[in-house]
Amino acid sequence: MICVRVRVSGRVQGVGYRHFTTIHAKELDVKGWVRNLPGGGVEALLQGERKKVGELLNQMKTGPAHALVSGMDISEVECQKIDEFKVVY
Repeated sequence: MICVRVRVSGRVQGVGYRHFTTIHAKELDVKGWVRNLPGGGVEALLQGERKKVGELLNQMKTGPAHALVSGMDISEVECQKIDEFKVVY
């Protein structure tokens, strides 16, 4: 089990990025959350099997069709009890 916090920069708001991340996280059985940041980026907490979290991170590097990811800052954090993946506000 691994838990990472990800900050994504680029054109990632208003393009369905949170929805895209949520769909793929649920398909991979990754738990956590995703939210918009005030500066225009997106932040996510991902928790699950290392391989599945890695697959989700790879998908997040591209994002949905209209997104343009310019950077990802990934840091490993302490895991916590999370039962689902959701969008938080």
